[in-house]
Amino acid sequence: MEKQITLFFATFTTMLAVVNPLEVLPVFLKLLQGQDDQYHRKVAFKSCLYALILIFFFLIFGTFTLKVFGVNLSMIRVVGGIILMRIGFNLFSPSPSDTMLNPQSNGSGSSPKDYSFVPLAMPLMFGPGVLATVISMTSTVKHPEHNLGMIATIALACLLTMVVIYLVLFFAKKITQKIGANGIDAASRIVGFFVAAMGMGLIFHGLVEFFQSYHLF
Repeated sequence: MEKQITLFFATFTTMLAVVNPLEVLPVFLKLLQGQDDQYHRKVAFKSCLYALILIFFFLIFGTFTLKVFGVNLSMIRVVGGIILMRIGFNLFSPSPSDTMLNPQSNGSGSSPKDYSFVPLAMPLMFGPGVLATVISMTSTVKHPEHNLGMIATIALACLLTMVVIYLVLFFAKKITQKIGANGIDAASRIVGFFVAAMGMGLIFHGLVEFFQSYHLF
């Protein structure tokens, strides 16, 4: 039980830091500028649902996919750690070119474009960092096909992450009014620092596992 609790909090905090709802929030508001609150809630729900489906797919079939391509789990941890470090550095020191979106305003008579899958669900909520996190967390479970309780724990943590992100998007306007653009920027930089630290931890453990598997020390 203690292992499940540790795995739950490790997965939840890592996923929440990687997705970073405060990073998604301003993009979400920018894309849906001029739309009413009901449409905001609809897009928020759909985007979180799409991202959760993608997460569950790779949670179930991710390890199998690695076996098909003959990729070692230690390599996934190292590569995943590098991706997390890159995301963390980008969050900590963003550049003007990192702005992904500059949507055109919708005409008053035209139906709004659906941004729920691209770019909100993917790649903002489900990108390389989330994929690496899901597979890395799954790789910590020995014989996952016989240890469904641990897999269910990871799934529950992912579900809770998406619920939190949905609530952040649901109250996006109120949150922006409360903390302001400077608050979002400061929070993103803090989150970026810890994401980079998590990435470094994955790289370290991946290298240790790699050296041990080949009896190099």
